[in-house]
Amino acid sequence: MTETSHAVPQLARSRALAQMALIIAASCWIILLILVKFLPDYAWLLHILMLAAEAGVVGGLADWYAITVLFRNPFGKMPLPRLLREHTEIIPRNKARIAESMGRFVQENFLSPDIVRQSLQRTDVTLMAGNWLAQSANAQQITDLFQQTAPRILDFFGQDTISEFMQKNIVQWAKNTDMHHLSSELIRAVLENDFHEDVLQRGLDTAHVWVKNNPEKARALASRMFNELGVGTLAWGAGLIGIDVQRRIINAFMQKVEQILENPEHPLRVGLEQQSQQLMLALRDPESPAAQQLNSTKNALLDSPAVVNFLTGAIVILRDAIKGDLQSEQSAIAHNLKTAIIRLGKNITTSQDVRQVLNREIEKLAVTFSTDYADKVIRYISQRIHEWDSREMIAKIESEVGGDLHMIRVNGVVVGAFIGLILGIIRALVENIPM
Repeated sequence: MTETSHAVPQLARSRALAQMALIIAASCWIILLILVKFLPDYAWLLHILMLAAEAGVVGGLADWYAITVLFRNPFGKMPLPRLLREHTEIIPRNKARIAESMGRFVQENFLSPDIVRQSLQRTDVTLMAGNWLAQSANAQQITDLFQQTAPRILDFFGQDTISEFMQKNIVQWAKNTDMHHLSSELIRAVLENDFHEDVLQRGLDTAHVWVKNNPEKARALASRMFNELGVGTLAWGAGLIGIDVQRRIINAFMQKVEQILENPEHPLRVGLEQQSQQLMLALRDPESPAAQQLNSTKNALLDSPAVVNFLTGAIVILRDAIKGDLQSEQSAIAHNLKTAIIRLGKNITTSQDVRQVLNREIEKLAVTFSTDYADKVIRYISQRIHEWDSREMIAKIESEVGGDLHMIRVNGVVVGAFIGLILGIIRALVENIPM
């Protein structure tokens, strides 16, 4: 049940209570007025009580009028002086001014760049976010939401949709993009970070360990290579005279690998470095044979329906695999996502440097947003308030604060009666003081 649905019964109760208080005060006044005729000996006391009842009626009616003219004209079509007529239906008459004032209030107190900057500087937003993400229950909420929505989103992308998207967007973008410059920059990044050295080192290590730990498989592989090259008979004949060609080739390979691993300045490493540098420089020139060959090969592949169908099929298979995993109770993707979220939260909370960088970027982004879009947000708020139907706006305001406003009427009756009682007592004392 919403707050508005709670407010409506409260509004009805407050209105009924205010009406009842006013009726009681008026009834008391009438009863006391009659009793004065029948009990003249107690007239002084009845006049005191009558003044209290009169003041209660006046206070209740005055507050009723003050509250009513905020929303509507209580006089209907009665001819009124201009002073009274212009000060009824205050909220509907001033809707435009209220909308502008509310927009200006929001802008000055919430969306101005200085306010946004000061608020963010007083709050470590990333620490709060990190603590929240580090909680297992919160990470599970995010994971559950992803697990529920991602399969539905993936359902929108059928094979035809993916194929059409590939043709109109990815393939067209790739055709319009010269790959030689991107490839040159990629090679440059690899060389500057010595990534090629790591790849070569790991590859040679892997080959060395595999051959060392799998001698029989290495011999079988060498034998198959000899057979495919058509020299298997020669290797067999050399074996008859005691020359193990396969073993010698494997040993030579192992020695070569060990030499390359031990010597960072090995000619193979240096040659790889030089060839990579030459290829990088050649790809920078769009007129070079390497650049033209790369772009022509790229276009030929993209013009092939088989390539596009293969990429589409691969995406469809990947989509189905992701969807199937997310829909299973023991989803590996969901488990890894939850673990990653918790780890991210903990890393944020424990790294002050990261938080400072993130907070600084969030502050810049928020200030930029408040600078560029605050006026648009304010205009939208003001426009929406201005476009409200007056009756709808009155009903909304009354549903939210009408209960408190009608309690003011009750207070008007009670306070008025109390003040009237005090005034009545003072008057009775003054009238009975001997002169």
